[in-house]
Amino acid sequence: MNFHIGNDWDELLQAELNKPYIGALFETLQQQYAQYTVYPAQSEIFTALRLTSYVDTKVVIIGQDPYHGKGQAHGLSFSVKNDVRIPPSLRNIFKELAQDVGGEIPTHGSLEGWAEQGVLLLNTVLTVREASPNSHQNIGWELFTDYIIRLLNEREQPVVFILWGKHAEAKQHQITHTRHPMITSPHPSPFSAHRGFFGSKLFSKSNELLRQMNVEEIDWSKTSAIG
Repeated sequence: MNFHIGNDWDELLQAELNKPYIGALFETLQQQYAQYTVYPAQSEIFTALRLTSYVDTKVVIIGQDPYHGKGQAHGLSFSVKNDVRIPPSLRNIFKELAQDVGGEIPTHGSLEGWAEQGVLLLNTVLTVREASPNSHQNIGWELFTDYIIRLLNEREQPVVFILWGKHAEAKQHQITHTRHPMITSPHPSPFSAHRGFFGSKLFSKSNELLRQMNVEEIDWSKTSAIG
């Protein structure tokens, strides 16, 4: 499997990609893509890194694994392609966005506009078999994405980490430098959003933190691709 991002992640991840577990991971993925329907497409596995370089990352939103329905996943946590029905968790994210900073609820589910502004939309597991949530857990992705989080943790320029739900909060131990603020809340899933996700005002809070860092804020209303 070819790994080429086209920005600073290539050099930063080079040593990690030479580790034995990566070879085993890529071999497993080749078998999975040959035998099953796997999402996202191989060309889209690393979309989050491609759209949001290391140096340009301002905010990190950590998801679990990709959507497992046909045509949904395209390499960004919580995001779906423009022509795909908006999933329930993303609908709740958009509801909180409108309540927090105003504006209309987007009519599509792509978050490429966030990614292009510096929001790293990182799932901890980057692939999944169709209709089989969590099917690619424990094949090596967690080690790889933990390393990405540790790289961001080592950055001198602070990064705002947004952690929704217990799975994302489990990554807190990778974020050891106090210069990086964390915003935590329940997951936006319909099963948990009413336990504190709604009303968390995470979008305005993250922009306030960016202002304190003298970093340009995210225009959260711009969900569509900018380029």
